[in-house]
Amino acid sequence: MKVLFWGTPDFAVPSLRALTEEGHEVVGVVTQPDRPAGRGRSLRSSAVKQAALADGLHVLEPEGPHGEDFLGEIGALSPDLSVVVAYGRILRREVLDAPPRGSFNVHASLLPALRGAAPINWAIIRGMQWTGVTVMRMVEKMDAGPILLQIEEPIASGETASDLSVRLSDVGAQALIEALALLEGGALEERPQDEHLATFAPKIGRETARVDWTASTSEVANLVRGMDAVPGAWSTLESRPVKLFRPIPDDESTHAEPGSVLEADDSAGLRVATGTGAVRFSEVQPDGKGRMAAAAWIRGRGAMVGQRFE
Repeated sequence: MKVLFWGTPDFAVPSLRALTEEGHEVVGVVTQPDRPAGRGRSLRSSAVKQAALADGLHVLEPEGPHGEDFLGEIGALSPDLSVVVAYGRILRREVLDAPPRGSFNVHASLLPALRGAAPINWAIIRGMQWTGVTVMRMVEKMDAGPILLQIEEPIASGETASDLSVRLSDVGAQALIEALALLEGGALEERPQDEHLATFAPKIGRETARVDWTASTSEVANLVRGMDAVPGAWSTLESRPVKLFRPIPDDESTHAEPGSVLEADDSAGLRVATGTGAVRFSEVQPDGKGRMAAAAWIRGRGAMVGQRFE
């Protein structure tokens, strides 16, 4: 099958590679243009662009995926189907309907749950025990198209958004290949989503990632896991921002003010009071520095007992 692939981040790369490995003809790869990144703000290509160029695939990088010129460009590639995996832009109906067999999307949740930009993060933040991937036919309404295939996956205790993203990217590639095999065999069935069951996973940002220490121990731990590695859950200590990673919940009552540093030494590490107990952190990232072991930060007098995160 001739496929036009749309994707940008690392999450999309396994699906792109699975298409070529299964013998589908990827006639083009649409990705976001190079963007400034890092402290030097030098231009950086997307993970999908790098993978596509390494395989000798034709790459398109429109600033906006619309207009007659762009439609003409993708029409000249004569794809049978578009496959969209975390492309990062809204596609208009004329683009979705351009290939004869329409457009499929690989979404990292069990739709209609967690429609939106950050389903992996919110699945963890909300303390869900199960999630998965959905292959759906795309319509103009966000993540609302008919379900074609789903694979359910458990969320492991302590699993972070970064960990889960890597795992679901591989599951998504598997689901995509299964869906295309069913399509080619004429056995693919479409099931409409139940709108009454829809929940949403909005885009996350810096303010979303700020820790509320008055929340319960599990809520604090889930937020930190759900924000790993980007943007990173954070709080301020002595007016300086610190990102926190790898939480270990401790529900033992402390009677301390939420945010108080309860332990800060080489053996015990960093332990901070919450609204119902405490959370221990094994990694931190102080302002202006790289991610490091909490013990190393403490040795450098990064935190002391009695200080308070706010």
